[in-house]
Amino acid sequence: MGKYFERLKPYYVDNNSAVYLSDTFEALSDMMPEKFDMIFADPPYFLSNNGISCRGGKAVSVNKGDWDSLDSVKDKHEFNRKWISLCRKVLKLNGSIWISGTLHNIYSVGMALEQEGFKIINNITWQKTNPPPNLACKCFTHSTETVLWAQKDDAKARHYFNYELMKEINGGKQMKDVWSGSLTPQVEKVFGRHPTQKPLYLLERIILASTHENDIILDPFCGSSTTGVACKKLNRNYIGIDNNEEYIKLSVERLKNAQEQRFFKMA
Repeated sequence: MGKYFERLKPYYVDNNSAVYLSDTFEALSDMMPEKFDMIFADPPYFLSNNGISCRGGKAVSVNKGDWDSLDSVKDKHEFNRKWISLCRKVLKLNGSIWISGTLHNIYSVGMALEQEGFKIINNITWQKTNPPPNLACKCFTHSTETVLWAQKDDAKARHYFNYELMKEINGGKQMKDVWSGSLTPQVEKVFGRHPTQKPLYLLERIILASTHENDIILDPFCGSSTTGVACKKLNRNYIGIDNNEEYIKLSVERLKNAQEQRFFKMA
């Protein structure tokens, strides 16, 4: 792996990936400018409000942890503007950024993107085919998340879109901005569970759509590093950051396993 930080040292590194145990703001501030071809971010949704959800047929708290809670709308928006601004600094001119979210944070994220010098390319709706039921029965079942795709709002910026591959994947027809699929299967959680882990197929499509082989991809809220596992599979380089050592250790186990699978596939 090349040099991306001025001072920060990796928690784990191999031939095409590295993860860092660090506060995201500190890590992004320590990064060299315009290093990354693509950024995928799954930031805190700020939905920890002491409500309940359903998992495995049982009622469970929606609270994820202190990292998923802020005191006010103003604090939430300032948080989003700050990390998005730092991401713009480290993204290459022709790079692009993908950010996932729900109604709890995505409207702030969209506004923050425009305020911090980005132009939104697409608003992807990820429709979950097996969402947990709504136990309160006071509103429609929450079955979608939004993924915003954006580039720098610069006349010289030219984002990459693998149109032909996306069309091929979609049976020869233009791919639409509504993607359907299941929640993360248990087979992708064999090394441990992250409360907001994304399914591998979702990251694979995002990476294939907007990057070339050997491109460098950053995930500033990496969690269990689904982004990194997809990068291993698709021959991209990966940098992940998270401030939770438990999740970083989970990332390391998943990256090592993905590296082994890649080695045996090539052998």
